[in-house]
Amino acid sequence: MKKNNSYRYPKTQRESVNGKRHYVFDKEKLPSVTTILDITQPAEKRESLKAWRLRVGEDSAARIMDEAATRGTAMHKILEKYVLGEGYLDQTSVGKQAHNMALQVIQQGLSNMTEYYGTECTLFYPGLYAGQTDLVGIHKGQDAIIDFKQSNKPKRREWIEDYCLQLAAYAMAHNILFNTKITKGVVMMCTKDNYYQEFVIEGLEFQKYMHNFLRRVDEYYSSRAKTSG
Repeated sequence: MKKNNSYRYPKTQRESVNGKRHYVFDKEKLPSVTTILDITQPAEKRESLKAWRLRVGEDSAARIMDEAATRGTAMHKILEKYVLGEGYLDQTSVGKQAHNMALQVIQQGLSNMTEYYGTECTLFYPGLYAGQTDLVGIHKGQDAIIDFKQSNKPKRREWIEDYCLQLAAYAMAHNILFNTKITKGVVMMCTKDNYYQEFVIEGLEFQKYMHNFLRRVDEYYSSRAKTSG
């Protein structure tokens, strides 16, 4: 995959504010995309997560989430190094599993990309939010925001709404920063059993997620105003 240097992505630092991730730009602390989605999470989703924790037990829930996070971090690292053309080898048991998962993403997902603009790209929408997307590049002839995801089991499209909102948020930030018109996002996902899934969001569906994310941003800042008031 060829590097395209059309855009220079901003450098920033992360900072925790009340336990939530923020990014600092010119002394301004902006909440991360995931922070906004977490704080504005619908009640039914919170209840569903709570019910799952009760069903499997707190210890098991913590273990499952920790393992998934570790596996996901390892897979992301391997994929980033692959895109950059750098060698990377993790001989731990988790690393070997992550390598097999990353291989599915490379063979079935990244093979459809011809160029990339950047990896681990920090993006921000001035005054509103910031975040970091895994990859920005050309997917099947179109500029797109790409996010890599690991999963314990295959997912239905209706289960990945937060992932779609993340892609829309990053696209809006990219468009405002660089005057682009990105309206396509791709989730490249692999389960721990090496089952690959790809979810493409574009066109009117992508615009819907853009509007929905902005509503969540409004909700986030409204809740902050009430708290501070």
